Amino acid sequence: MTVTIDSHSGFCFGVTRAIQTAESELTHGPLYCLGDIVHNGQEVARLEQKGLATIDYDDLRTLPAHSRVLLRAHGEPPATYWIAQQRGCEIIDATCPVVKKLQDRIRACYEQHKNDEALPPQIVIYGQPGHAEVIGLQGQTNNTAVVIESIDQLDRIDFSRPIYLFSQTTKSVEGFHALVEAISTHRHNVMPSCAFEYHDTICRSVANRVKELQDFARANDLVFFVGGTKSSNARVLYKQCVEANEKTYFVSSADEVDDFRLKILDLTNTNPDLTIGICGATSTPQWLMEAVRDKLLTYAK
Repeated sequence: MTVTIDSHSGFCFGVTRAIQTAESELTHGPLYCLGDIVHNGQEVARLEQKGLATIDYDDLRTLPAHSRVLLRAHGEPPATYWIAQQRGCEIIDATCPVVKKLQDRIRACYEQHKNDEALPPQIVIYGQPGHAEVIGLQGQTNNTAVVIESIDQLDRIDFSRPIYLFSQTTKSVEGFHALVEAISTHRHNVMPSCAFEYHDTICRSVANRVKELQDFARANDLVFFVGGTKSSNARVLYKQCVEANEKTYFVSSADEVDDFRLKILDLTNTNPDLTIGICGATSTPQWLMEAVRDKLLTYAK
């Protein structure tokens, strides 16, 4: 059998940058990370062994002065910076540049329109409520932004007020365009005078992975999708792989591959040229996909 790792899978630029920043800073002493640096338990454990301590917001409020705190790629709301500064902590900001640019755009929009008394504006974020990035984006608007996940939630929008739509960087382009069309149609039918501006702020390096992953999944007889159980990106991309190839299986570690050993051996008996593909989410480290590959190759011996 042939085992191939998808060349387009693995850490996105923002996560790679945050991991590299953490590894570099760890050479200078203790380092705290606010939340999991990436939604992959295996990678978090690897960095913890190097000395990275994962903390939550309650921990942040009690850190000793001069503690060094890493802010991960997802970004943080202004309140987090204020709390860290009040504690006398040193902030090491690893916010993804794409996310940082989006935060700046949303904050500028909010500052420009927040005093429009005649028709108070509303900033709408197409994103996952409670997601770390979205929390950071909401913070740019003093937590006044409306968050919606789909066109089924249009009732959360007040169409009597101007609408300024932005998107979480990792949402789907198709979903964003469907939302723009739905808002435009509803506005035309219900409140034609309502102003509507939209800004496509989706990261294309992430969005383009759907087609690339589906092409990769179709090209293989069997696919193992490697991802963290806490990663929303992993859940979304795994679902896309299953749509392209129903013989796609989700694993979080190389050890979990053993659950499929008999299935793989049965398939190789009937198809000696079996092709197995390995792919993953933007939060999946390359070394973990390689570990899954190495485990699979032991079955071919």
